[in-house]
Amino acid sequence: MARYKLPVLGKLTGSKPPVLGDLNWNVALACNGGACIRVAPQGNQILIGDSKNPDGPVLTYSRSEWHVFVNGIRQGDFDGL
Repeated sequence: MARYKLPVLGKLTGSKPPVLGDLNWNVALACNGGACIRVAPQGNQILIGDSKNPDGPVLTYSRSEWHVFVNGIRQGDFDGL
């Protein structure tokens, strides 16, 4: 399997994230109310936040950055973590 170096992605927003009801947040089905990563689309960006800290900071990625990351997961690039 070919390995490649992913670019440094994401920017930490300085302001509070949108409230849960304002965005279509998604969490993994296996989360079961635990400490999980939540993901929401907003325009041309993907926001990532912490489900146990809904008022905390979020990371903001472009859709192309998000697709590179997800493809890396699918290809097993992070299996060693």
